[in-house]
Amino acid sequence: MTLRDSVAGVHIIVEGRVQGVFYRASTQSTALSLGLGGWVRNLSDGSVEIRAEGQEDSLERLITWCWQGPPGAVVRDVRTTKVPVSKAFSGFQIRY
Repeated sequence: MTLRDSVAGVHIIVEGRVQGVFYRASTQSTALSLGLGGWVRNLSDGSVEIRAEGQEDSLERLITWCWQGPPGAVVRDVRTTKVPVSKAFSGFQIRY
């Protein structure tokens, strides 16, 4: 097992035109395809918040995807913070 194969956690804030463009649903689909657990939700300031756990390489791919997002999104910034792994997630949920 290499370091890139280790399990990690990340908290992500995505800013820009990311609400009303299916960003949450697209994030869920992308995260599930990468085998990640966690959740995504809209914040009142217009940004999107993501909490994800899984293989480090998959998390890196999710972060890279966040910079583009779905068609219609205009991403201005993606801020990431590593967080402890909770292992509390089964699947990847959209939170309201």
